[in-house]
Amino acid sequence: MFNALIVRKNDEGETSAQVEQIAVSDLPEGNVTVAVDYSTVNYKDGLCVGPGGGLVRTYPHVPGIDFAGVVEASDDPRYKAGDKVVLTGWRVGEAHWGGYAQKARVKADWLVPLPAGLDTRQAMAVGTAGFTAMLAVIALEDHGLKPGNGPVLVTGAAGGVGSVATAILAARGYEVAAVTGRPEAADYLKSLGASQIVAREELNETTKRPLEGETWAGCIDAVGGDMLARVLGQMKYGASVAAVGLAGGMGLPATVIPFLLRGVNLLGIDSVMQPYENRLRAWERIAADLPMDKLDAMVQPAKLADLPELGRAILKGQVKGRVVVDVNA
Repeated sequence: MFNALIVRKNDEGETSAQVEQIAVSDLPEGNVTVAVDYSTVNYKDGLCVGPGGGLVRTYPHVPGIDFAGVVEASDDPRYKAGDKVVLTGWRVGEAHWGGYAQKARVKADWLVPLPAGLDTRQAMAVGTAGFTAMLAVIALEDHGLKPGNGPVLVTGAAGGVGSVATAILAARGYEVAAVTGRPEAADYLKSLGASQIVAREELNETTKRPLEGETWAGCIDAVGGDMLARVLGQMKYGASVAAVGLAGGMGLPATVIPFLLRGVNLLGIDSVMQPYENRLRAWERIAADLPMDKLDAMVQPAKLADLPELGRAILKGQVKGRVVVDVNA
């Protein structure tokens, strides 16, 4: 028997989450069983711990879209007992039981070997948020972004994706302009390497002008909505925006003018279904480019029993940086 956070739904459609003991035989099908060391908390986890947000297919359910741990048993030749592995994406924690448990069983195709230079705790300090941030940095650089091109904007900078993106960009020599609606987060963002703090109110209002002054050499946007529309009109000629989230809404009240007159690129970043080779590239870059001291500064520890409250907090935008969940605590 082992501990897991189980989410149940009653006949009235109300959900509840609590730590329970379950057996290995309760785990879903898969060809690799992992003894989980750590998981983390993302926006999707908040949805799945709570009302589901349309992501959870069946109950009872074990959330946790990320985990890192040690292979306990494997029917796949790529992994053997004792191998350290990381999982993000593939709808684990949503359609498939996830990492909020001391053990998980998944398909081997969903796993990535833990890259050299990272331990399992650091891997979950990175998690889906940091993995997404690195995918965004890679996409921007593949489209021509280089240090010296000008300031790079990071919206929602105090959140998980934004925090890691800020630290990576600063470490690579970029001038980072961090957008936040939390004035108290300014010192935290500067400690990660941000050289400029932009108040959310400066970018949160729409404008009738399709183009404004050319300001940003690149952007990692976790907000979407009105802010993304505004930022598109402020990009430098040929610059790119990597869209990673929709904290500000799914709509995009923009015009095509930035694309047509300035050659601006809008790059969609998906972390869930990324091919294996792209995952390896991103994790290797994380191990090489993300300063571990900055990563440690982002982390707040948690245990399984803390997850219902943390799930509610992240949905309200009240979680700063990264939460690392020790499932064995």
